Amino acid sequence: MRIGLVGYGTGGRHFHAPFIMAAEGVELAGIVARAPATVEKARADFPGLPLYSSLSDMLKAGVDAVTITTPPQTRRQLALEAIEAGVHVIADKPFAPSAAAARELDDAARRKGVVLGVFHNRRCDTDLRTLKKVLDSGRLGSLWRLHSRMDLDDPHTLEAGPDGGLLRDLGSHLVDQMLWLLGPVVSVNAHLDMIDLPQGPTDAGFVLSMSHASGVFSQVSATKLNRLAVKEYVAYGAEGSYRSSQTDVQAQAIFAGKRPVDDPQGWGYEAEERWGILGTALGEERIPSEQGRYHDYYEGFARAVREGTPPPVTAAEAAEVLRVLDAARQSATETREIAL
Repeated sequence: MRIGLVGYGTGGRHFHAPFIMAAEGVELAGIVARAPATVEKARADFPGLPLYSSLSDMLKAGVDAVTITTPPQTRRQLALEAIEAGVHVIADKPFAPSAAAARELDDAARRKGVVLGVFHNRRCDTDLRTLKKVLDSGRLGSLWRLHSRMDLDDPHTLEAGPDGGLLRDLGSHLVDQMLWLLGPVVSVNAHLDMIDLPQGPTDAGFVLSMSHASGVFSQVSATKLNRLAVKEYVAYGAEGSYRSSQTDVQAQAIFAGKRPVDDPQGWGYEAEERWGILGTALGEERIPSEQGRYHDYYEGFARAVREGTPPPVTAAEAAEVLRVLDAARQSATETREIAL
């Protein structure tokens, strides 16, 4: 599958290109970059790779699929352009401004017969895959509640203004993880930490509580401004608990200059001293880290295009994430629980 990368900022350069290169059955066919500094980076990283100044130019040259990783407010229109050209699309999250707009994109892709997937790559996080293994083992018994916390000391990456904010940024990942693990949400209660910026009021942190149809309660929270760096899961079940405070293994490796293609077997594992702890009546047990592999997303997407199976994250699933986020904003604004 020849895939074009539309956008080469932090997302394109660090969270897409290295994993496209590591994925079997996928070839990076070109990059859309416009700003001179961005073009220079792309040319230095991939000498000889075709660079384009627009998605239109890339589509004319010919690709099988595109990844849209431009700023959030531009993604919907670019995705529609690619869909109308009959090209398969991976859209970064959030891939639409609302759940209703997400469903419109899904309908457009179905009409054109192309695959539309959303890059919820954090289903492939090291610590989340380890947590899922624990939950699937049944050793916690009936699951009662699950707490997820992702605090980053990263103020300069906060997307400012009413169209940005942390709820749609990290909240998209954290809510998707809970839906993937626990199933549909029936009610939402949320609090947003609001700040005033020149671009407008911005949510800089959140706490979001969800009741799932399965009977499990989940709570996710995040901040970028409070000088904290914590990535944590705590699961409570009838037979015990599981707690994990692992690092953002793959992101840290990428920013350290490492690439998954250089060490496919050793990529994406947490150090033993940071393994999660399962606590039951038998005592405490360290649970070995599962492998985190963001490139699994691209391999799964290529398989969906080739075989006609669903992509790793469907547009319908991502629309449900946005439905929860829409309800969360309403909950915070009206200070009440919202039923879905």
